[in-house]
Amino acid sequence: MKNKTEHINIFVGLLLILAPILTAIICLSMGRLNIPITDIINYFKGIEIPAQYRLTIANIRIPRIIATMVVGASLPLAGLIFQSYFSNPLATPDTLGVASGSCFGAALGILLGLNILGIEFTAFIFGVIIVILTGITGMKRSESKQTIILAGIIVGSLFQSLVSFVKFIADTDTQLPSITFFLMGSFQSVGKETLFISVPIVAICIFVIFILRWRINLLTLDGDVVKTMGVNITLLRITVIIAATIITAISIAMAGQVGWVGLIVPHFCRMLVGENHTRLVPFTISIGICFMLIIDTISRTMFAAEIPISVLTSIIGAPFFIYMLRSRGGVKL
Repeated sequence: MKNKTEHINIFVGLLLILAPILTAIICLSMGRLNIPITDIINYFKGIEIPAQYRLTIANIRIPRIIATMVVGASLPLAGLIFQSYFSNPLATPDTLGVASGSCFGAALGILLGLNILGIEFTAFIFGVIIVILTGITGMKRSESKQTIILAGIIVGSLFQSLVSFVKFIADTDTQLPSITFFLMGSFQSVGKETLFISVPIVAICIFVIFILRWRINLLTLDGDVVKTMGVNITLLRITVIIAATIITAISIAMAGQVGWVGLIVPHFCRMLVGENHTRLVPFTISIGICFMLIIDTISRTMFAAEIPISVLTSIIGAPFFIYMLRSRGGVKL
């Protein structure tokens, strides 16, 4: 019986690793220029393929696929952390206002005429700043999780208003369209320079959450109860919240505001494997990557003009969430 369980766990683990890889290879082959999968495999083997295919894979699709995988792993994982920490099934990566701050930073960067790296840097910095402001606001008088959520809503609303102000004063011919398109979400402008900076940071944060995944189950328990288990609950909370905040800020800095992914993917994974974060974390990462890859591929292949990511995630996410509510009698933690 024990051997059978071990074999099942190994099979599931391999499936969670292979599914994103296979999805990525299929998505690499699809676009305005369809590339045979055999040529993609030959490219990675170092076998010569047509120059047009090689340049398209190396310079356009691989950076975009990597960025999509980073965001697909990060936003659902951050949503899972916030839902567990706040014991709130409606918590998202923007619960602490990270998205609002990052969007303001990006809009400000565009207004100031910064290059893409400068825009992404300001987006990341303001995403972190808004979480600090939320923490200061929510923990001044109380450590209640509800107070922190309210603080996040308030500070997030403030920065949303600032985004509107930046759009109001932006040049209507050049800056305003760029700001609007960024806020709708896209991987179109992600380059290799961005990935060299972002991927290692995101990988470290995800690794930290992954190795702490069994302890994340303790976030919903009372602090005194956890202390009897010999776990420093304060350090655990700070660690996972900082990691979730960083991966959220980086994701939004790269791709703009991508809604629903951080909400529906964790709940879908709970439907599959239950509430144990030991299994829930790897499932969320794997399924989140596959979901984002499929969404981005649809975005860039369905029409001649690219569809903003947030439009597709909303169209798919809202009906699916309604289905979960109807089929389960509500979402649970």
